[in-house]
Formats: sequence, C-alpha cells, structure tokens
Amino acid sequence: MECLCARPPPCLQHLGLGHNKLLGPLESLYVTADHWPTLVSLDLGFNNLTDLQSLIASLSTLQHLRLLVLQGNPLALVPYYRGFTIDSLSRLCVLDDITVSPNEKHLFRDLGHSGDLLPREAQFVVTIGNVRGVPDTSVLDPEPGPQGPFITYSYYVTYDFVEDEEDEGKKYGGVLAEIVSPSLIMEQLGEEFPEEVIGEAEGSLESGLTTQTQSGELEEESLVSGGSAPLPRLTDSAEELAKLRPLTDPRLCPSPGTVLFSTVRKPWAEVIPCNYEMQHTLKDLVPLKAFLLAGTTVTVVEEKVLSWPAGLPLVDASLSARKGKGEKNKKDKKGTDLNGGKEAAKDQKGSKKKKELPKDLQQDQPILRVLGSGAVVLEPLLVGEPLVSTVCNFGVIRTLESDRLTFLRDSKKPKKAKKETGKSKTKPGASEKRKSVFSMYEGDYQPEPLTVEVQIQLNQCRSAEEAIRALSL
Repeated sequence: MECLCARPPPCLQHLGLGHNKLLGPLESLYVTADHWPTLVSLDLGFNNLTDLQSLIASLSTLQHLRLLVLQGNPLALVPYYRGFTIDSLSRLCVLDDITVSPNEKHLFRDLGHSGDLLPREAQFVVTIGNVRGVPDTSVLDPEPGPQGPFITYSYYVTYDFVEDEEDEGKKYGGVLAEIVSPSLIMEQLGEEFPEEVIGEAEGSLESGLTTQTQSGELEEESLVSGGSAPLPRLTDSAEELAKLRPLTDPRLCPSPGTVLFSTVRKPWAEVIPCNYEMQHTLKDLVPLKAFLLAGTTVTVVEEKVLSWPAGLPLVDASLSARKGKGEKNKKDKKGTDLNGGKEAAKDQKGSKKKKELPKDLQQDQPILRVLGSGAVVLEPLLVGEPLVSTVCNFGVIRTLESDRLTFLRDSKKPKKAKKETGKSKTKPGASEKRKSVFSMYEGDYQPEPLTVEVQIQLNQCRSAEEAIRALSL
C-alpha cells in the first residue's frame, strides 16, 4: 500500500485490492482522500484487516465513495459490522454487493458515534439437534454374570472450534470434552513405565488405528479430560502393558489451535435429542478467519463403560464375559442333571435379584467408538451468510442382525404392560402386525442412515438499539 500511494494514478475511481494479505491498522492510513480524492469504488475484500473503527475513520474522508467491499475480512465478523459501516459512511450506496436501503440507514442511525465503545469480538452460537440411525449395540452383549461386567452405553457428538488465545483458560460450563492426544498420553505414562514399553505402545497405536472391527469402525480406549480412572491392572509383561494403554482415535483429537467440545451423553434411542447450544465469543479474529475457511469436524461417538462390583480385580472384559457365560451354562446343566430341574427353577425364580445392579461399582476407562465423522463447511459465514444449517449424513451403519434383535426386545415390552394391568390376552391382529413388521427387516430392509443436525450462527445486530443493548450487557 505504501508503494502504491507513492505515485497514485490521477483521477482514479476504482481501486481493487481484494484477496491480498493486507493486515494491521497501518493499512488504513493509505486509503484516505490524501491519496485517492476521486475514488468511487473500493474493494478490500478477503484480506486480514481487523480494526474496523480505524479503517472506517479513514474511509470517511473519501467524499465520493459509493461502493465498498469489506467481506472476507476478520473485521466483518463483529456483530455490528454492517450497521456501523452504513451509519459512519452516510454516502455509501452498496456494501458487500448489497444495496444500502433507507430502512437500514434508519435502523442503524447514530451507531457510528459509539464506535470506540463497541467490543471487537465475534459471537457464534452452535446448536446440535437430533441424532438418528444409531445402532443399538447393547443387544449384542451377553447377559452379565453375578461378578459382571455390567455394560452401559451412551452417545454424544463432538465438534472442534477455534481457541481464543486472548481468553486462555476460559471455563465452558462443563460441556468441554477435550481429548488427550496420543503424544500427551505417552508423556504422562512415560513417568511410570520404561521407554521400551512406550515404544511398544506407540507401535500398538499405529496398528490399532488401522484395524477395523466388524462394523467397519475403529474401537479404542481413550482418555477424556477430568477422567482419573487407574489402569486396569499391573503386569510385568511389556506386551500386556502396551495393550492396556489408552489409544486415541485421531478423529477425536482437535486440530491445532482448536478445542474439542462435546454434547451431554445420552442413552440409546431411535432418535437421540442432544438439545445442545453453546455460544463462542472470540476476540482473536485472524485465527478465526482461518478456522472458518478450514471448517469444523462433527463426530458421533459411542461410549461403552464396563462396571464391576467393588473389591473385585479388574480383568479383561472379553475374557471375563466368556468365562462368566461358560460358568453359568455349566452350573445350569449340573443343576438340571442332579435335581431334575429344581436348581434351574430356583435360579429362574430368583433371577430378578441377580439382575439388580450392585450398589458399589467400580468402572473401567471408557471405550470409545467413532460411529461417523465428517467436515462441515463454514466459509459461508465469512462471506456474509448469517447461518450454516446442515444435516450431516454419515451413511448407514446399522445392521440387519442388531435391528432384528432390537425389534424382538422392544416387541416384548407391550406384553409385560398388559400382564401388569390384568389384560393377558393380546388384541386380535397384534401378532400378525408384528410378523409383518418383522418381515420388513428380512425383505425390503432399508435402515435409516446415521445423521446429526448441526447449526452454526454468526450473531449480527439488526439495529443500533440492539448493538447498544448488547454493549450494556
């Protein structure tokens, strides 16, 4: 800009400086009437200009300026951007390719006088709605034995958002779920275990991240901030220690300069309502522009937690489940042979007591499985759009087997309700209806894809009164 202003063309009416790397308050010193007295049209779009007040003060000296483009700059992300610019440049006819209407001039009247008081920050509201198409994994688990494991599932959605370095250490009201990266995990565990063990853990991490389960997704253990669960057990085998180390799915690691946020964990349902809303206020606008150009990543996560009665040693879940199931079958067979079914009858009679969870339980570290992950484009927010609303579609991940088992389990629930009310007989046609619904799963099986509703809104003031009111708050 300084070199350009050394010998400005005489009587220039249009100056196009868009899509450059102009930044800093000093650039505004070169767009005044001293250098461009006849300028009618000016394009400064898609630079890195951040000081709206200083720039508008310089542009106000251009008496013939009628067309102005500032969109794509970080300064255009502040809520009062358009209103403040229109009121400060009263002769302006077109701003960012949108005609300035008389109604806009009236709504934002006198806002320019409050320029020094207005905060230089951007505000976003992230809303996450319903999640659909989640498979009910619990129907595939065996019945827990008296010693466990008792398995619970929950589901949540994560997304990353730019971190404001000027407001470091800000609290997010408990909704933050920052995942520890693999490098940090190794640093923390390196103090307790030898280096050769860490090397094997890193090798298992690389192999584990490329191994897929039957459902086609990754399934690894992960550390969540605030979690202080100990390692399952100690062993002298370096190979066993490597297997027990928490592994982090790279899709659950925030990108550099961003923070990972999470919705509240919810149990399984056909439609899981997240009911999540979070406001992000950012003062560092240049990294914010880079983040909007890159977009955010939305991920649906299944969290599996194994619980055990307190006082019992924690063991490998898969081994204990198989062992518990084998012992139960052996005991039932022995009881039937010796007592002619009396023991089995007693076990059946007292089954309700066995199914009750013990009061004191200790939990393993959560096992996380990424069900779906994808990018959400945020560039429209940078070019003037106030809202990005989308339904992320991750494709079908449900299976015929799990859906059939879920249907059979749910079809038994109405029977129990009728018995409790004294109506033991089912209505005519109820069994036929269940058969027809079940045949749908075997014939024309069309499961719902995994989807999640996401909205990201850029707050914009619609009047001078709204901007002043926000300032007082």
